Amino acid sequence: MASLCEDPHLGTGQSEDSEMNLDDSDSGSTLSDDSLLPNFERDDKYAEPPTTLYEACVRNDPVSLQRMLERGVTKEEAMELDINSRNGLMVAVSKGFVDVITTLHVCPLIDINHQDNDGNSALMIAAQSGFAAILNYILNYYSGVDTEVRDPRGFTALIKAGLQGREDCVSALLMHGADMNAVDYVQGRGLKDWVLRTGRFETMNRIRYLQAHPAAEQFCDNYKPEWPELKQLVAKAAASKSAGQKLRQRLMDSLTLSFPQHPQENGVMDHMVRMTTSIHSPLVATACHPLCPSSPPEIGKRRLAVPELFEKHNSKELEESKVSHSNGSFASPSPSPASIASVSLTSCCQENERRESVPSGGMRGFIPRSMAHRNSIFPSGCVPKIEVTRSGEPTQKKEKKKKLHNGYLEPPVWRYKEAKEEKKREKKQKEKEQEEKRRAKGSKC
Repeated sequence: MASLCEDPHLGTGQSEDSEMNLDDSDSGSTLSDDSLLPNFERDDKYAEPPTTLYEACVRNDPVSLQRMLERGVTKEEAMELDINSRNGLMVAVSKGFVDVITTLHVCPLIDINHQDNDGNSALMIAAQSGFAAILNYILNYYSGVDTEVRDPRGFTALIKAGLQGREDCVSALLMHGADMNAVDYVQGRGLKDWVLRTGRFETMNRIRYLQAHPAAEQFCDNYKPEWPELKQLVAKAAASKSAGQKLRQRLMDSLTLSFPQHPQENGVMDHMVRMTTSIHSPLVATACHPLCPSSPPEIGKRRLAVPELFEKHNSKELEESKVSHSNGSFASPSPSPASIASVSLTSCCQENERRESVPSGGMRGFIPRSMAHRNSIFPSGCVPKIEVTRSGEPTQKKEKKKKLHNGYLEPPVWRYKEAKEEKKREKKQKEKEQEEKRRAKGSKC
């Protein structure tokens, strides 16, 4: 009689050696019990409104959540946990409820570094799920975020994002000051080792690119939107060439095969990305207000969240861009003439109107407009005035399309259309003949 491990159709079961190899492999680290993937299940419809803060978070009900926060909640209500020791914020992050996360940042009773039974924090859940927008919001608007919180195996949020191949999350954590050299407790491997062992080569290329360019220079007020290699290329193209050089260039252009390739480093594509995302770009200047334009994000530089900046500095200093990062510490230097000019150019309304849009002691004006709760009927802040005038000139009539010349292709004419048009012409011809006969009879009478 065959045993359970010796099935004739499936073969023998696992041996002790295979179990040892499984435990020693790296496949369990990628999809382990504490690894979280995005949850895109549909929300159930509830007949009654939520009664607790946890229920409002789970049901994705930001309206009820806002009412509870305005009414006031206790520490026990804010940190109500489920069977997996997750609070409402962690459940909302795992399901991608952006409205709930943007509403909860005003509650100081929530422990942002709380860990569940598997050792995951809200930052880890967002990092390994690939929710880059939620991850950036937590880093920028939740005070006291610790990027070096570890699970029982010693994995940080950065290592977990690298294991899952979340390139944007890895970039956000590195630019926020996460430790790239941190290693786990079990095998003593760091971020690069785990990224290579799990085959996340695109993530490895992103890490190498960030190491080659550790500072985002376009987010500094001293950035100049100029391409240094442009003058050399223009001079080379405008230089006079001999007949032999022109002939050689034509032969090379005609014989060279063009294959798709990656853009050159520090080439025109990189320059366009830096120029359009810099703080001097009109698109960025009208959509956000940088708090520290004199200190751009950099790998290894600890950056404080917006509530932490408000605790150290008043709103006037933040509006006038007098705060700068310096290796994790903050100072208030005198503004340079370039920064003053940039502030005066990027403001879309008068200075007093812009200050009224940001209330003193609050940070509503520094929240991204895509995530802020707006009222389309009574909007707040700087609203551009649009004047609509009627044109005095009459609307021009559409010109008839000119007939195509013989040298160009003409659209095909189908046979059924020709037969249809022929029947219409015959019908019109018969009606015309009948009308003429009626007129002739009438004239005789």
